Amino acid sequence: QVQLVESGGGSVQAGGSLRLSCVASGYTNCMAWFRQAPGEEREGVASIIGSGSTRYADSVKGRFTISRDKATNTLYLQMNSLKPEDTAMYYCAAVSGWICFLNWDQYSYWGQGTQVTVST
Repeated sequence: QVQLVESGGGSVQAGGSLRLSCVASGYTNCMAWFRQAPGEEREGVASIIGSGSTRYADSVKGRFTISRDKATNTLYLQMNSLKPEDTAMYYCAAVSGWICFLNWDQYSYWGQGTQVTVST
């Protein structure tokens, strides 16, 4: 069992930046960030595998960067040029897989979420 604890959410104006962190209690090869706005389905934002290969949703390409520190089992999401439509609860997820798709049902472990609110 792997526990995930997110932090770094908050309120920011459009165009601003935030950095989310997720500390894992153990190592898993595949980690990802998802988000869910009220009334919306959970959406894959970005994933990263142990080799460093990444995937991004089209809506965040060029603005968000996912990274990880294997030494501390910490996952990051640097979010720049934030837009109001980025407002959502952001979740860290992990699974011991070899291909990190952005499908939420692939993932075994989930954090409790951290809220990101972007105002105009």
